[in-house]
Amino acid sequence: MKTIVICSGGLDSVSLAHKVAAEHTLHGLVSFDYGQRHRKELDFAAACAERLSVRHDIIDIRSIGASLTGSALTEDIDVPDGHYAEESMKITVVPNRNAIMLAIGFGVAAAQKVDAVATAVHGGDHFIYPDCRPGFITAFEVMQRHALEGYADISLYTPFVNGSKADIVTDGAYHHTPFAQTWSCYKGGAHHCGRCGTCVERREAFHLAGVNDPTVYEDPDFWVEAIANDPNKAGV
Repeated sequence: MKTIVICSGGLDSVSLAHKVAAEHTLHGLVSFDYGQRHRKELDFAAACAERLSVRHDIIDIRSIGASLTGSALTEDIDVPDGHYAEESMKITVVPNRNAIMLAIGFGVAAAQKVDAVATAVHGGDHFIYPDCRPGFITAFEVMQRHALEGYADISLYTPFVNGSKADIVTDGAYHHTPFAQTWSCYKGGAHHCGRCGTCVERREAFHLAGVNDPTVYEDPDFWVEAIANDPNKAGV
């Protein structure tokens, strides 16, 4: 399949790009600037495209992002510390973000005569982000078939949708993903903070996968405390 990967520059999407490059035909990467405070992730997406020798389109939807108010990712609201599975992490939801990005991605794919759009949603996202869940993925693909009927036949490739972040790390290691060249932290500082939900999840994933984590964290040990305080994660 000739495939476009929706790539933020994070561990998940960069690992997916390497997987697609190894197993299919990677046509290019599509990234979005929606006014996220951690915009530096886009530099990692660009580096991934250069490394894999494919085109990279950064689509500016900041005007849309500015209207999706109430998220710590796009407004001057503190990004909470802790594990993804905590209720407090819902402040990081950007309403309909994946639906918007995927709809644009399918339009780009149709224009460029591509067979598939790939996105790295996974099981760890399900609790917080409704547009990462299997039900959404299935419904979205059906909707796009109707939207492009008679014009293009494009599939939605989500190989991690029922897996864990640790599964992604395992797969990424298999496909030689340079994990140090990925960005996850929602706070967008000089280094990964080690305390926000995505940093905790990242550090935990490497631990569970038994893969060395090359990431530099400002607080490399906080993840242990975060998991210990989460009744759903205690004993990991």
